Amino acid sequence: QVQLVESGGGLVQAGGSLRLSCAVSGMASSINAIGWHRQAPGEQRELVAAFTSFGSTPYADSVKGRFTISRDNAKNAIYLQMDRLKAEDTAVYYCRANFAGRVFWGQGTQVTVSS
Repeated sequence: QVQLVESGGGLVQAGGSLRLSCAVSGMASSINAIGWHRQAPGEQRELVAAFTSFGSTPYADSVKGRFTISRDNAKNAIYLQMDRLKAEDTAVYYCRANFAGRVFWGQGTQVTVSS
């Protein structure tokens, strides 16, 4: 089993920054891929950024140049640094991991950007 716990969300003004954290427990060292997704009200959940099993790090076009995904293997954590936030970045942000053919999700953290 894998457990994912997000933190760091909140309310920020447009142009500001936030840093999200995802703490990973369980079979952290065996995770194939891990990353961030988000879901805005009335919208489908979408990929924001991820570390894939192929070694690539894709970003959504809408966040390229503003968001940066990183990881700290010693702390079993991944992060999402979000700069120059826009109102359209408002969403619940979820950490997602793939392990042993299964998908695990965290509970999500709300990010609200006021314009």
